[in-house]
Amino acid sequence: MNDVALDWSDVRIFLAIARCGTLGAAAKRVGQTQPTMGRRLRALEEALGHTLFQRTSDGFVLTDEGAAVLSYAERMEEEALGFTRALTGKETQLTGLLRVSSSDWFGIHILTPVFARFLAKHPGISLELVTDSRLYNLARREADLVFRITPFDEPDVIQRKLMHIDYALYGHVDQVSPSRGQGDGHKLISMDSAFGSLPDVEWIKRMLPKAKIVFGSNNRGVQARMCVEGSGIAVLPCPLGDATPELRRIDLGEAPPGRDVWLGYHRDLRRVARLRALLDETIEALANA
Repeated sequence: MNDVALDWSDVRIFLAIARCGTLGAAAKRVGQTQPTMGRRLRALEEALGHTLFQRTSDGFVLTDEGAAVLSYAERMEEEALGFTRALTGKETQLTGLLRVSSSDWFGIHILTPVFARFLAKHPGISLELVTDSRLYNLARREADLVFRITPFDEPDVIQRKLMHIDYALYGHVDQVSPSRGQGDGHKLISMDSAFGSLPDVEWIKRMLPKAKIVFGSNNRGVQARMCVEGSGIAVLPCPLGDATPELRRIDLGEAPPGRDVWLGYHRDLRRVARLRALLDETIEALANA
C-alpha cells in the first residue's frame, strides 16, 4: 500500500461505505449513485490489491485489510479537516457517524441523557447505539466506542475505567422480604445460564440458598419487568431498579457486589475529533457520578 497514491474522493467513498454498511446508505451520504459507488470501490480494491469488504446479506463488513486501510483513511480525513480549518482560520463543525455499543439498561438509563446533550452541541454528528451483550470487535470497526463491565484485553485498545455502578436486590412494592440465609418460598429472577458465574448471581445464591430461580434473561430490563409483574425478586443495577416504578429495594444486611464500567476504543481513532468530543462529554458527565 506504500506505493499506491490514494485519491481523496475514493477515500471518501470508502469511509462512507465503512460507516454506513451498505452501498445505498453510503451513496445517499456522499451524493453518488450505487453503481458509481460500487465501481469506485472495486477500482480502489484493485489499486490496493486487497479486498476491503466482505459482501454479506446484511451489508459490507470490513476485512482485516479494510480495517487497516480505515485507520489511514480516517487520518487523511482528519488532516483534510485540519487543513481546511487552518486555511479558513475558523473551526468547522464536527461531522460524521459514531457507532457505540453498550448493555441495554446502561444505554437507556445512563448514556441517552449524555448523548442527547452531545447531539444538541454537535448537530453535524450522528450516533448509533447498539445495545446487546455481544463483544464487538474494535479492530474491525464493528463499533467505534464500547462500554462494558469487563476490562479490554484486545491489543491496540485504549481503555479507562469510567464509573462504578451499585447493585441492589429489588422486588415488587408488595413483595414480602425474604430472610437472609433462607429464601424458602421465594422466586428469583436471574441471569440466563450463560452468565451464571457473574458476581451478583453468586451473591444471591449465597444469600438466599433455598430460593428457586424461576426465570433467567441476559436483559436486565426484562428482569426488572418480571419483578414488576410479581414473578420474583432480582439483583439489578441501581440506576435501573430505582427508575422502575413499582419496585423497591430489599435489604438483606449486605449489598450485592457492584460493577465497574469500562470504555474502550481502538488506538487508531484517538485523533478523530468527533470521538474525542464524545469522550470528553461522556467522561465529564459520568466519571465522577
